[in-house]
Amino acid sequence: MPADPVARPPVVYYSPSAFASSLWRRLRSIWTPRFGLSLLAGQAVSLCITCTDVTTTELVRRNWFLPTTQTFLLYLSLFCIYTPYTIYQCEIGGWAKMVWKDGWKYFILAACDVEGNFLVVKAYQYTDLLSCMLLNSWSIPACLFFCWIYMRPKYHWTQMLGVLVCICGLGMLAGSDSLADKNVAATHRGKGDAFMVVGATLYGFTNATEEFLVRRSPLYEVVGQLGMWGLLISGIQAALLEHADMPTNSWNGATIGLLAAYTAAMFILYTVAPLLYRMASSTYYNISLLTSDFYGLLFGVYLKITHYSPFWLYFLAFAVAILGLIIFFWHATPEEQGKTDPQKPSYVSTLRGEGKLSGGQNLV
Repeated sequence: MPADPVARPPVVYYSPSAFASSLWRRLRSIWTPRFGLSLLAGQAVSLCITCTDVTTTELVRRNWFLPTTQTFLLYLSLFCIYTPYTIYQCEIGGWAKMVWKDGWKYFILAACDVEGNFLVVKAYQYTDLLSCMLLNSWSIPACLFFCWIYMRPKYHWTQMLGVLVCICGLGMLAGSDSLADKNVAATHRGKGDAFMVVGATLYGFTNATEEFLVRRSPLYEVVGQLGMWGLLISGIQAALLEHADMPTNSWNGATIGLLAAYTAAMFILYTVAPLLYRMASSTYYNISLLTSDFYGLLFGVYLKITHYSPFWLYFLAFAVAILGLIIFFWHATPEEQGKTDPQKPSYVSTLRGEGKLSGGQNLV
């Protein structure tokens, strides 16, 4: 990525005192307001993921398992909030023109998002928790690849190191689950693992694609279109695949409350995620989610959902994951994450034309 106009303070090595002082200046340069907001937003979406995991687990325990219907409510809420606001901002004629011109891109984004959610939820039925945790991290290299396709960023080796450190933290969390005998036996490991890999790849694609779109279009347009097309796709899929099971599932006050909590958490996540893409990047968003299992343990213990006690390795793994998030910004500031290499053509130049970019960083 291009150098920041205000470069990071260099680390010098000619004496121990100079090294210590220069290292301290370098660390202080990382802790900007933008970095603080990025760190908080990343942990906020991680908590939202934890909430969705907890509510989904509780729904399954109450014999309610309709994964597409569950996400249909999310897309319905996104459509009802963001599409009217988009029409208000653009007027009905401008909105219709946008749908006619760019609707196909949002349709592909929504289709991959719907099917990614569906496949990941299905994977938990067939493979064990340890495999799900580890294979779901495949979304990180997938996201890096698709970001490179779209925007041609030049990743610094310290960014790759930050990603690897975060994945090490995930590995420690997975090891903690195994040592605590938290893992559940797989019923069909091959099928479940395949579902998880494909789902994680779709997650990486949708995250990178949404980052590409929100950097060049208003947030309300992107999220509103994701809600509209996701509502259509998930509605058709739920009608085809789950209509027979809907009457047999347990519908009561508890399940409706859990569905409401799930939808609220996902709505917050889908609202905050595009903001995080702009503040940092979709790659940073993905590695931020690696702390969600730690929050999941705390939720489970506090709500008495699980009988497991916090294993000491969980806390070390959480610290390692946070360290990885800091290392990710050792070389590049959050503002730099979405910049492209000016020497290489990006996908956007072929899709919309260089002269048509409107400085997405300033668009709401």
